[in-house]
Amino acid sequence: MEQVKAVFIVVAYMLSFQVFILGTPINDASEVVFGLGLVIVGLAFFMEGLILGLMPLGETLGLKLPRKAHLSMIMVFAFAMGMGATFAEPAIGILRAAGKDVTPWEAPLLFRLLNKDTHILVNFVSLGVGLAVSMGVLRFIYHFSLKPALYIGVSSILLMTAIASLDKELSAILGLAWDCGAVTTGPVTVPLVLSLGVGISRMTGSDRSETSGFGVVTLASLFPIGMVLALGFILNPSTPNTMTKKAFSDPKKKEAVMVLFKDEAHYQSYVGESSQKSLEAQTRGESHWRVLSQGVLGAMQAILPLCLGMILVLTLWVRERLTHGDEVGLGILFAVIGMSIFNIGIELGLANIGRQVGHVLPSAYKTIELDDERHISNFSEDMVYAASTAKGETKRFFYLEDGGQYLRVPYDRAKLDPIRQVYSFRTTRGPLFGDTKNRLGTIVILIFAFILGYGATLAEPALNALGNTVENLTAGSLRKTLLMHSVALGVGLGLTLGMVKIVWNVPIIFLLAIPYLILLVLTAISSESFVNIAWDSAGVTTGPITVPLVIAMGLGIGGQSGVVEGFGILAMASVCPILVVLCVGLWVQSKQISSVSSSPFKSVDHSSNDKQKKDKPQKTLAATESQDSSQKQQAMDESA
Repeated sequence: MEQVKAVFIVVAYMLSFQVFILGTPINDASEVVFGLGLVIVGLAFFMEGLILGLMPLGETLGLKLPRKAHLSMIMVFAFAMGMGATFAEPAIGILRAAGKDVTPWEAPLLFRLLNKDTHILVNFVSLGVGLAVSMGVLRFIYHFSLKPALYIGVSSILLMTAIASLDKELSAILGLAWDCGAVTTGPVTVPLVLSLGVGISRMTGSDRSETSGFGVVTLASLFPIGMVLALGFILNPSTPNTMTKKAFSDPKKKEAVMVLFKDEAHYQSYVGESSQKSLEAQTRGESHWRVLSQGVLGAMQAILPLCLGMILVLTLWVRERLTHGDEVGLGILFAVIGMSIFNIGIELGLANIGRQVGHVLPSAYKTIELDDERHISNFSEDMVYAASTAKGETKRFFYLEDGGQYLRVPYDRAKLDPIRQVYSFRTTRGPLFGDTKNRLGTIVILIFAFILGYGATLAEPALNALGNTVENLTAGSLRKTLLMHSVALGVGLGLTLGMVKIVWNVPIIFLLAIPYLILLVLTAISSESFVNIAWDSAGVTTGPITVPLVIAMGLGIGGQSGVVEGFGILAMASVCPILVVLCVGLWVQSKQISSVSSSPFKSVDHSSNDKQKKDKPQKTLAATESQDSSQKQQAMDESA
């Protein structure tokens, strides 16, 4: 039911907006519904497998490793587990599917990362997560403050982003790099890392701090961003520059641009005579059989090596018997089945919906072409009419009978095949809310993005769990409902800013630098507990449902709006919740301070100082006995 709730609310909202507000039918509706059903079933199996199999393995290793291994060996294992967990993330597959929406002549480096060198991109992302988990283990053991890591990490990444924004080729990958930080904190990485940390903390006795479990998710979000930017700096010198499509298709350029493609067939699909049909076939997706085989194979490659490695470390290195092996084995099987089904559902359902909605959203404020190419046989130019505009320009059009209605279609002579007498065109739509100079359509899109972010976040099961944890840890000073709505408000604002980035093609450095600089200031003046909670709250906003939808939607909007790339929405949806939660934390702290300062019990009776001095030995003994009793009770509670 958690998966049904998470999927239904978001998808129903997006499809309702497309059908009732934008007035565009759903393409391949039966396939979309079937894909959504697969997503729900796949997630249910996967999450059950995670609880039964992967998380017990992580916690058991966290308990046993400190007894048998040196710190350096624990760090190596944590690094390897972080890398393996990244490969097993369901949303990581959306990066591989996003490459077909990027044109190689407009963004060569981005195209290379998402097509030919996707495996290198995923490896660098996993390296970042591995480093983050290693540092997280040190944090679990030594419990050092998260603030210095944030100062150094955020400042370094912002500096790299600023340098990359000065280069036209590198600036095209900035949105991808920052979105990769959101993709990594999914339903595999976070529970595995936390279960490992819980085990280590219990073994080393460092789990007494109320926020010792927080902060690792933040590190697992920041490190991959830096690694992707570093990869861009490495590959940029050997990647051709941006050029026109005509220059790109020049045979003289073939040797230089082949570095972007997997093989000759891949190259011909973009520059050959049948390139348009090839690209359309890619956009519509591959055959169902291939989607099925890739989904199952991808799940096995992601889950099985990770679990096998953890079992081998436990049995051969730690030399401990696997307890409840039947449950763990069943959990691994459920995880593989669930991820296989989910991968297929992403392609047929979530990514399909995201592309469709993103493709038609710009019709609110501009004229777009829909994906419904039509062919009119026996077409003659005698059917074409002419009209004059107020500026004296001539516009040519013809009428098309469609279901008893007569549609006025703009005429473009380049779309007529005079030999076969066939006219090919696509239906146009928009602007639906006034003309292109009217900003009402843009406002409608921004409102749509805010409601989508707010509603989708409240539907995330992980946010509900985080709210309960935070309310317990803060003794009710930060209520669950207040935290949930604060995070949802931040995500709504983030998606709105992400839309601003794509609609107006705003450089992402301007939208990221200011919020993160403000974050560093707020981090410096906030307490450690609220810093840990706020920075980790961004991790629950990028679940397996949100990531494929938002990335596909952003690429769809970018393609219709003429933007080179549609990444960056997830990055904005990650930074804004941190800002809102930190501000709420400061407000809660100020209320606590004011309530303490106004308490009638704050004054001290100085006349009783002499009596206190005389009674000091007895009171010290009483305090000691009370403390011993409290420690015994705590030990009994922990044992229970």
